[in-house]
Parts: sequence; structure tokens; C-alpha cells
Amino acid sequence: MARRIQGGKEFGALKSAQEERLNKINEEFLSDTQYEEVEDLSSKLELFKTKFMEFDLDISGDLDIMGLKQMLEKLGKAKTHLELKKILSQVSAGETISYRDFLHMMLGKNNSILKLILMFEDMGKDKEPAETGPPGRRTFADLP
Repeated sequence: MARRIQGGKEFGALKSAQEERLNKINEEFLSDTQYEEVEDLSSKLELFKTKFMEFDLDISGDLDIMGLKQMLEKLGKAKTHLELKKILSQVSAGETISYRDFLHMMLGKNNSILKLILMFEDMGKDKEPAETGPPGRRTFADLP
């Protein structure tokens, strides 16, 4: 059962503690010789930390299936429950993705569905938007 998180100071304290834990893990990866050849490792780790914290909904240190679902929906890559379970099984042995597993996936040689989606997220940001201004008015007939 997910714990209930209050807002305000308690939430800020939990987020600060979470960031400290993730920074320590980032430091481990920076000193790991396995990743010393990764280009611009420090800034990549900072980006990955930010993304992970955004979708770690219960501040547990792990991405659960709902956090993964929200991440992919935000990227415009909504997946079914079975697809989400398959992604989890590619990245982690359990029902959640730890930050270490997330970093191993993003920095490692193996490609997973999640890694590919996250890598190509930035490619879509470079394109000019097709239209500017408010969207056109829609009717019920326009719905799929």
C-alpha cells in the first residue's frame, strides 16, 4: 500500500531526501570505470535524476507501474498494462524500477523499449510545431 504524502514542508523534506539519495547513486556511477567513456556523463546523470524524480510518484526511490505509465503517457507513448509489465521485466526483476536499474538501462549497451522511447523523446522537441494558436473547435463527430 502506498503511503500518504502530505504537502508543504513534509513533501519538500521528502523530495530533498530523495534527491540526496539519487545524488549519491550518481556519484557512484561517476566513479565507476564501467561508465568512464560515456560522453557528458555528469549532465546525463543529472537529466536522468530529474526525470526519475518527476515520475517517482510516492517518493519511494522506485518507479512503479503507474509512474512508468504516466512517464510514457507524457511522452505520447501510452502503453497497455501488459506492455508496461513487459517493459518492467526488461529493466528489472521486480514490479518496480530502482534508480540504479534505471541508470544501468539508460547507460548500458542493451536496448529496452523504455530506453528507446526516452532516447528519442528529445528528437521530437527539435521540430517546429505544425500549427500555432489555439486548436480548432471540435465536435462529437470528430471523436474516434
